[in-house]
Amino acid sequence: MRRSLLILLLWLLPLSGCPAPGGSSAGGPASGGAGDDGSATGAPASDGRARPAGASDGADRGEALPAWKQALQPKNERWKEAEQVFTFNNGAEPETLDPALMTGVPEGRLAGALFEGLVTLHPETLEPVPGVAERWEVSPDLLTYTFHLRKNARWSNGREVTAQDFHDSWKRALTPATACQYGYMFYPIRGAEAFHKGEEKDWNTVGIEVRDPRTLVVHLKAPCAYFLDLVAFHTLLPVPIWVVEAKGDAWSRAENIVGNGPFKLAEWLPNERMVLVKNEHYWDRDFVKLEKIVVLPLQDVETSYKLFQVGKNDWMTSVPADKLDEIEEQPEYYVQPYLGTYFYRFNVTKPPFDDARVRKALVMGFDREIITRDLLRAGQIPATWFTPEMPGYEPPRGPGYDREEARRLLAEAGYPEGKGFPQVHLLYNTNEDHKKVAESVVQQWRENLGITVSLRNTEWKVYLSEVEQLNYQIARAGWIGDYTDPNTFLDMWVTGGGNNNTGWSNARYDELIAQAAREGDPKKRMAIFRQAESLLLEELPIIPIYIYVNQGMLKTRVKGWFGNVRDQHPLKYLWIEPTD
Repeated sequence: MRRSLLILLLWLLPLSGCPAPGGSSAGGPASGGAGDDGSATGAPASDGRARPAGASDGADRGEALPAWKQALQPKNERWKEAEQVFTFNNGAEPETLDPALMTGVPEGRLAGALFEGLVTLHPETLEPVPGVAERWEVSPDLLTYTFHLRKNARWSNGREVTAQDFHDSWKRALTPATACQYGYMFYPIRGAEAFHKGEEKDWNTVGIEVRDPRTLVVHLKAPCAYFLDLVAFHTLLPVPIWVVEAKGDAWSRAENIVGNGPFKLAEWLPNERMVLVKNEHYWDRDFVKLEKIVVLPLQDVETSYKLFQVGKNDWMTSVPADKLDEIEEQPEYYVQPYLGTYFYRFNVTKPPFDDARVRKALVMGFDREIITRDLLRAGQIPATWFTPEMPGYEPPRGPGYDREEARRLLAEAGYPEGKGFPQVHLLYNTNEDHKKVAESVVQQWRENLGITVSLRNTEWKVYLSEVEQLNYQIARAGWIGDYTDPNTFLDMWVTGGGNNNTGWSNARYDELIAQAAREGDPKKRMAIFRQAESLLLEELPIIPIYIYVNQGMLKTRVKGWFGNVRDQHPLKYLWIEPTD
C-alpha cells in the first residue's frame, strides 16, 4: 500500500446503543463471543435469544488449536531458525504500567503484552476472542454476561488468576480515590457510574459478581452491543491486588510488577529501553513465538528511522514526514486507515479562549490542506469535524478556513488585526511531526490574523500532566477510537469527563450524550450524536485538524502483524522469519 487512503473496512460492525465511552490519547465490537474452537458463546440469535455457550477452547485439556488460531501460526518450521527477538519504537517513555491509570497509546501497547483480560481481540479482525475467559454466555435479555475462566491461567509468579482478581481490580479502578480517568469504561455495568462518581458508597450495588473462583458474572444496566470490546480494553485488565496493597504506587515498577500476559518485564532503563521476555507461566505460552521484546522510547522519529535502516529497529509507528518520498518506495512502508483524529485543545477557563469568538477565529484562521497535502502527504483527511466517518454516521461539518471571517471575529472580540492579543503558548509532546504541524499552524495564524503564538514542547509524561491540570492555553492532542461508534469520540466532552481536559461544559451537550445512551433506535441515536457534535463544533473547545492514517515501517521478516483501523497489533501473535 502506498499513499492512497483505503476505504474503511466493510467488516466494521453496525452501530447500536450502549451507555459507555472510550478512546485513547494518541494511544471489532461484537454482541457475542467465540470460543477458541470458533463456536459462538452467547451471541444473540436473530430472534434476540442467546445461543448456548460454546465449548471450551480445549487449552486446559491439551486439545488441538481451533481453526482461527491455526490460521495465525507459521506455515512451516523455518521460524525456529531465527532469533525470536523483536525490537520496536514505542515513541515515548510510558507514563505508567498500571492499566487503571494509563491513558495513552504507547502505554496501551505494553498493557496487552504484560496483562490479559477476560477477552482479547483478534489481531486481524479485532473481533473478541477468549483471553483469561475460555468462554462466556449472554442472557436472553442481553443484560447478563457470565465469564468462565480457564483453570490454567496464571500470574507471572505462578499464582492462579481467579474471578476474584478481576472483581478486585475492577473495584479498584472504579473507586474514586484511584483517579482512573477511564473509569467510565465500566459505565455499562449496573451501578458502576454512581459508584465511580462517589454518589453511591455501597459496592454491593455494582453488578459485578464472583460466583466461584472461575466464574465472573456481570450485570449491565442496558444492552450494550460492544460490551465485549470494552472488556478487552486495558482499563479492565486485572492487576495483582496483593502486590498493589503491599507496594502502593510502586507496584508497577520493574522490581515489583506481576502480570498475567504473554510477556513479563525483565528490564526497564528509563528513557533507554524496556525488555520483555516470554512469561513461562502464561496459559498459552506454547503458542507464543517471541522470546524477547525490546521496547525503545524514542521521541525523535529521525533516530528511529536511522535505527530501522541499520536493522536495530523492526517496527516504527510513525515516519519522518520530510523523508516520505524516500520511504514510500520501500517495501517496509505501510499506510492504512485509522480510527483517529488529530486536533488541538483550548483551555477555555482563562482569557483569551474563554471567548468563543476568539476560538472560532483561530479555528478558521489556517488552511488544513497545507498541513495534509503539503506537509504530511500520506493521505490524512483535513477535517473540520471531530468524529471520523463510520458506518451509519456522517459527522456534521464545522467552520473551515476563512481568513476574512476569522479576522472579523478577532476584531469583534477586541483584537483588530491581532493588536493587543496576549502572549499565548501551544503545547505539544516532543515529536518532529508534531513540531512541524505546530509551526505551520502558528505561522498561518501570524500571517492571517496578526497574532503570535509561541511553541512549547515537553516529553510525554510532562505533556499528559500539563494537559490534565489545564496548565496550558492551546495543546496538541490525538484521539483514537476504542470501538466503532461515535460515542467513543463524543462522550469525552461531557462536563467533568476524565479526558475532556478543556474546562468546557455545556448542559445541553451532556443531555444529548445521555439521551443517545438511552436510545435503542440506531438511526435516532445517530441523529442525536449529530446534534451533539454540531454543538461541539459551534462552541469549539477544540480545533479539529485532520483524520489520521496509520503510517509506519515494519521489517518484512516480522510475521503475524496485520493492519487494522485501530492500529492494534497484539505482540503475542508475532514471530520472526529467517532473512536468508
